[in-house]
Amino acid sequence: MTLIQYWRVLPRPLRIIAGRLVMIVPQMFGVMLVTFLLVRLLPGDPALLMLGNMATEEQIISLREKLGLNLSLYDQFIQYAGNVLHGDLGVSPFTSNPVAVDLLERAPATLELITYAMLLTILIGVTLAVISVVRPRGPIDYGSRVYGLAAGAIPDFWVGLLLIYFFFYVLGWAPAPFGRVDAMVTPPPTVTGFYTIDSLLAGDFAAFFSALGRLLLPVLTLAIVNAGALMKMTKTVFADAYRSEFIRHQRACGLSERTIVRSALRNSLPPIITLVGFLFGFLLGAAVLVETIFSWGGLGQYAVQAVINSDYPALQGFVLVAAAFILVVYLIVDILYELADPRIKV
Repeated sequence: MTLIQYWRVLPRPLRIIAGRLVMIVPQMFGVMLVTFLLVRLLPGDPALLMLGNMATEEQIISLREKLGLNLSLYDQFIQYAGNVLHGDLGVSPFTSNPVAVDLLERAPATLELITYAMLLTILIGVTLAVISVVRPRGPIDYGSRVYGLAAGAIPDFWVGLLLIYFFFYVLGWAPAPFGRVDAMVTPPPTVTGFYTIDSLLAGDFAAFFSALGRLLLPVLTLAIVNAGALMKMTKTVFADAYRSEFIRHQRACGLSERTIVRSALRNSLPPIITLVGFLFGFLLGAAVLVETIFSWGGLGQYAVQAVINSDYPALQGFVLVAAAFILVVYLIVDILYELADPRIKV
């Protein structure tokens, strides 16, 4: 059999996955090139910025040689691309660790935060949208309109500071916004990197409730800001489906309201999936400020520290990993999009 024949006999989901994986290769090359150029073309000498004004000429020359900055731009990129393909993202001069190790250590904290934030965003956004359409001109409908307008105008760091002020400082209900567990609680053994899951697997309920309490405010911060956009999009597409001809036919056939709502929501899935994927990638960027406010210790806080310290290898590694993460999310969205509606070719 030829390659084309093998391709045609593959199940459709496998063809979709294989096609998207092939497309990721040039996209990742473009991301690698842009990341390299952005860091190299910044004003100033990276070695001088990293070492400070008190550095000697010998120290600056030594660091430039270590970073490969004494080579031509072309040779620097070839060296950088080769290192990336071997999993070498450089060494951070401030943590003295390989950047890849630093990123792997901090990635689970960020993934746990944005995963729970995304789940809560979907719960709030879709629920408010469905209730607003099914019960128009009610208190939830009017309230959701106000919320939709306000959510898009409020910065996430301001919401986070407001939640800390009321729930920690004024009411004393939330734990101190420092880290993922209380200082007196031992983190659970690492299995998934998600403290809430790892603590349950270890049977450590003290660590579980501590991790859950620390998650509450940062997750609420991200969900409150982003659920408004999802609610407005879901409300628009769900309203069209809910008032369509086939829904009127189902209602005339005597189907229950719950069945009708589920049917309309199922037909609204493709655009909702697209926005959820976009928001999931957006949450990674939003986590930069939120993690800093709550001292979360994830990728976002690591990126902020890299900017403050002019840690070019760390900053370059973060941008590359963040771009790769977003591309993978969009890959999953494309696959789910086609599986949700086979008529659509993305």
